[in-house]
Amino acid sequence: MSENTLHNLNIERAVLSSILFEPSLYEEVAAKIKSRDFYLPHHRNIFEAMGELEREDQPIDEEFLKKRLLQNERYNEDIFLEVISSSPLSNSAAYIDEIKEKSIKRELVKLTTKIKEVAVDQDLPSDDVLDVIQKKLYEISLDATTKEFRDSPEMVSATIKHIHEMKKRGNNGIIGVDTGFRELNEHTAGFTEGQLIIVAARPAMGKTSLVLNMAQKALDDGKGVAIFSLEMPAEELMTRMLSAKTSIPLQSLKVGDMSDEQWSDLTRASDEMSHQKLFVDDDSLININQMRSKLRKLKMQHPEIAIMIVDYLQLMSGTSGKDRHLEVSEISRGLKLLARELNMPIVALSQLNRGVESRHDKRPMLSDIRESGSIEQDADIILFVYRDDVYRIREEKEKEKKAKAEGQEYKSAFFEKPEEEAELIIGKNRSGPVGVANIVFQKRFTRFVDKGSIPVEIVYEDADLNAKNSNFNMPPI
Repeated sequence: MSENTLHNLNIERAVLSSILFEPSLYEEVAAKIKSRDFYLPHHRNIFEAMGELEREDQPIDEEFLKKRLLQNERYNEDIFLEVISSSPLSNSAAYIDEIKEKSIKRELVKLTTKIKEVAVDQDLPSDDVLDVIQKKLYEISLDATTKEFRDSPEMVSATIKHIHEMKKRGNNGIIGVDTGFRELNEHTAGFTEGQLIIVAARPAMGKTSLVLNMAQKALDDGKGVAIFSLEMPAEELMTRMLSAKTSIPLQSLKVGDMSDEQWSDLTRASDEMSHQKLFVDDDSLININQMRSKLRKLKMQHPEIAIMIVDYLQLMSGTSGKDRHLEVSEISRGLKLLARELNMPIVALSQLNRGVESRHDKRPMLSDIRESGSIEQDADIILFVYRDDVYRIREEKEKEKKAKAEGQEYKSAFFEKPEEEAELIIGKNRSGPVGVANIVFQKRFTRFVDKGSIPVEIVYEDADLNAKNSNFNMPPI
């Protein structure tokens, strides 16, 4: 590799000379590069001294600069004379970019040395080596993508263009990814680019089913979906999605007990799903750096991906391996930054603390989220899934168990319904109102639908619905 591949001293001298010739240029240069981006240490010293003079509202000229360098024992006469004798640039922007480009390449070369150090000299486990590499690459990529201020004409033009695009959608109030639920869309206007959405609930409330229904809506709209499933394999996720899509009971799909008509419906749905842009990673041991790396690569290969889902946040691991609260903070912040970087909404599922179980009103609150501080801070939207019948069923089971232990017979007047009302409680909405979206959960298909929508006809082999449901044997959620 030639010397000019990693640095060019002539360009560095010319940029510094240009600042001396036109001091107002310093702000433009400092917005794109830092002192560490200069290869020569004395060039770094000169640029740092220029920054000190700028912050102190002192002239950036030959005399003041030389004086500042002498004060801090950073003055090198030969280097200084080379800088001031260099010709200033007419097109500084291209040269500034060149300095940044070579700085990034040097950092990448240093990374190769670091890889050898941790992999060979320190003999760290491969997972730790990958963590070091991914973290450093992420730092380098962030340093390479610093954004500039956007001026008023550009912002006005982009805003008017966005309004016209919304008009083409038919004034339906959705500016992001359609959630598939009318009342939720009314509160959120859909999930928009850069948002981190948390969907939280106690076990068995159906939060996985809810986000899979949202994923199916995005797929049906022609969008791509990426899912990181840390809790269940990809095949189980697909089985649930096919049940919801075909209205074939989940339990029937699991055991293959279907009529000819249902097999035909399954074949059609499977063929349709096979042509949609759904990607699932079911590695249960993934950490935030690995997730970030995988999604970046996937997004580059498939730019049509419009939403990512993580099931669920507390199963992820951080990189510190120490304090769990710090790890969760790292994960939630990492997901938010990733959403911003890739300009797409990220939906992360979260468990709730047991404290909600001890309250009379068991509707969740923000404080019920496990390690809620960082999650609540980073999230743009927080949704709670609540189904009152889940607690009613548990209460009836306890009463039945207690009566049996006392040698008594307990006949419950409550029966588990095939469809039950559910609430999507919007606990936080950074860009809109909080409130409640009312929906309905169809248990046999693990599917949520809008309240008031046309119900799917459900045919039971056993006409005695109360008898069937009294055993509480609905499929798991």
